[in-house]
Amino acid sequence: MCRSIKTLREPFTPQVTDADIEAAALQYVRKISGFRAPAAHNAAAFDAAVAAVTEATRTLLDQLVVRGAGSAAADRPATAASRG
Repeated sequence: MCRSIKTLREPFTPQVTDADIEAAALQYVRKISGFRAPAAHNAAAFDAAVAAVTEATRTLLDQLVVRGAGSAAADRPATAASRG
């Protein structure tokens, strides 16, 4: 699918920022919708989709438990230390 969307969890990305999550969400919505930038009559739906995907991604990353990472990151939420 979107080959340039990177993995946003440890150990692949040690510090995930809100900007990383939002960029991935935007890229996903662009891919699914087929629009790089929506027309004015689709802007609200497009923006709402980006916000929903951003929040779903943030929730997912906050709840993932990475096991066997071989570091202090093991057995803790994937992004707990990276966002305040």
